[in-house]
Amino acid sequence: MPSSPERSGRPARVTLGADGPLLVEGPVEVVGDDGTLYTSRRFTAAICTCRKTRTYPWCDTSHRRRVKPEPHPDDATDRTDGTDRTDGAS
Repeated sequence: MPSSPERSGRPARVTLGADGPLLVEGPVEVVGDDGTLYTSRRFTAAICTCRKTRTYPWCDTSHRRRVKPEPHPDDATDRTDGTDRTDGAS
């Protein structure tokens, strides 16, 4: 059994984000599904949960959308008189 990082006697803190990685107070060891042992000595390790990362198991924020959002339909039309804002009318 591999040795684990030293602990201060308190439980490890794991923070769950709605759209992001697991944040684990380090140092931390992660055992991959193939048995590979990954070690981080950082203060906080970001562990990928979406598997889109190029640095698995560590998150590199690849889960974030890299495209510009579509313009909202209300941005093209004036809500008070219905004229199109893109035609130069005020």
